[in-house]
Amino acid sequence: MKILYNWLKEFIDFTAPPEELRARLSMAGIGIDAIEDSHAGPLLDADLTTNRPDCLGHYGIAREVAALYRLRLKRVAPQVKEATEKVERVTRVEIECPELCGRYTARLIRGVRVAPSPDWLRQLLEALGQASINNVVDATNYVMFELGHPTHAFDFNTLVERRILVRRAQAGEKMRTLDGLERALEPEMCVIADGARAVAIGGIMGGAETEISFSSKNVLLEAAWFNPISIRRTSKTLGLRTEASTRFERGADPEMAELASRRCAELILQLAGGELLGGAVDVYPGRREPQKIELTRRELLRVMGADVPDQEIEAILSALGFAPERVDGTRGSSGSLMAAWECRRPSWRQDVSREIDLVEEVARHYGFDKFPARLPAAKQPAARLEHAEAEDRLRERLIGLGYQEIITIPLVDPERDAIFRAEGIVPARMVNPLAEDASVLRTSGVVTMAGALEWNLNHGQRNLRLFEMGRTYRLRGAEPLETRVLTLGATGEAREKGVHETAREYAFADIKGDLDQVAALAGGLRWEGGAPAWLHPARAGKFALSHAAAKADGTPIGCAGQLARRVAERLKLRQDVFVAELQLDDLYAAYRQARAAMRYAPLPRFPAVERDFSLLLADGTPFEEVVEVIRSLGITELTDVEAVDVYRGGHIPEGKYSLLVRVTFQSHDATLTEAQLTDFSGRIVAALESRLGAALRAT
Repeated sequence: MKILYNWLKEFIDFTAPPEELRARLSMAGIGIDAIEDSHAGPLLDADLTTNRPDCLGHYGIAREVAALYRLRLKRVAPQVKEATEKVERVTRVEIECPELCGRYTARLIRGVRVAPSPDWLRQLLEALGQASINNVVDATNYVMFELGHPTHAFDFNTLVERRILVRRAQAGEKMRTLDGLERALEPEMCVIADGARAVAIGGIMGGAETEISFSSKNVLLEAAWFNPISIRRTSKTLGLRTEASTRFERGADPEMAELASRRCAELILQLAGGELLGGAVDVYPGRREPQKIELTRRELLRVMGADVPDQEIEAILSALGFAPERVDGTRGSSGSLMAAWECRRPSWRQDVSREIDLVEEVARHYGFDKFPARLPAAKQPAARLEHAEAEDRLRERLIGLGYQEIITIPLVDPERDAIFRAEGIVPARMVNPLAEDASVLRTSGVVTMAGALEWNLNHGQRNLRLFEMGRTYRLRGAEPLETRVLTLGATGEAREKGVHETAREYAFADIKGDLDQVAALAGGLRWEGGAPAWLHPARAGKFALSHAAAKADGTPIGCAGQLARRVAERLKLRQDVFVAELQLDDLYAAYRQARAAMRYAPLPRFPAVERDFSLLLADGTPFEEVVEVIRSLGITELTDVEAVDVYRGGHIPEGKYSLLVRVTFQSHDATLTEAQLTDFSGRIVAALESRLGAALRAT
């Protein structure tokens, strides 16, 4: 919202320069992002929270300034000369849907002269970003920016039967709005109609058939109050957002409607002349008594930790319109009587409903900087979450491997989510999504990881390693289910070119190796073939916790691989992308049990010995099975088994491949003898031959 510094001075006599005013308002919760220069003077760019519709006009901001500087706020008191003829004799108003329109006022001005606005008004509106139309329409916009309450002017002569009916739209009803577009209306929408058709979308935009033109002579002036939820839904459904809808959807002041009507009538008479008929048609079925709220010093002390003088409390609340009255208080711990005030909530502050809200009003105007910094007393001992240690170790290892953590919003496009959604998974859909491409909760972390990779690639970041610890969501019947998952994403170069090194592109082996290092915290992984359809069939795999992991039961806990080309093209990813996802709860459980079973041993004093075995194995025999066979022999001196080299082709028979396996032996008691090593090697070769059909390759 744009605020003209000089306009505020029409309501308050203050001398604070714009920069000081900016600082004071921002400290009081009315954020001023910037100060701009305009032909109408300094322009304050206010960033208002949605609960402060009262500040969507200069008068509301002026009220805040007056409270900050303890100055008197000048009342808006329009002076209009009315004809003896009453407006009720000429027109009438009926509200059929009071749940959508809680108040509607109408005034009639006859004999106006519609013309271009004077320079002062045109320049003022243009400074606020509003184009000048004509003197009558500009008067309604001026009052909206002044008081924060929208009004609307109809050409009275175009209204059929010269009456106003506030009703719901009829099925299939259409109307052309002031922007020239024909809009299809729906029955839940509130419209302003005459005796024949809809002439405005209530609280949002008027109709083209009744707009004020230079030939208009008689003006019906509307000032009303509309249900904020209805305005918000209608605006979103129609894709139509206006200055008026912005104010009504946040909750305009119903009591301001009559004042805004009189002020607008006064301005139209000054700018366009004419005769104002006596009185106003005011249909007000939604009138409510002001709520009473009590503020006690006990609560103020409890929340803020410091006292505020009675005089300051009463001055602040009075300036903000709460009309505080002293009442009998409660006794404090010392036995002294603590003050209390009964306040009446003003109609423009519907966001204030509890005592804590009044505490905030006092605190922000007294000055948060005047309260000492302190922590509230802890009522319960603090304790870390059960999986906190495992999560910390996991995060440390991923960062050590070169990954950067990201946090994404789990609301995603349903079409993108469907790419990675497993069969039979029912997604959780938003009832009232903010956008169509953010209408379901992700069923896989890969969908948001792919989006993050795409965004970075489009912004020139080619080499990426990202991870996210988040949740996925789905429905099981009517029951929502959340699953903690770790998602990895990588693309580009695994090793960048340097003086002594050549560049190397990231490959499936890299992400597989990273996952093995991560899972080593919980006993390791067992890899197997097969992967979802969205992964490259030859560069992907599933994995379960290793038999060495306490939680291992053979059930896959995740998958990893390169995105299939068709998926990468659909997501507009221009280079190979590798992703992985695993369920964290199983990993955390295995980590805790592995941690509990961990035992430390002294460093061995005797040397380790390595033996290499060049094996011929049938295609499809995984290295994991080789490791299992070797470890199943129960050789206590065996410390490590690793794959050193893989070779295919040449003299290797078809259907076979060569695997060089290096086995490390070490004893804690003595140096291993050649006889022991020969025995170990023989047992290993025999087991591999009998159980896997392996053969030693001639060297």
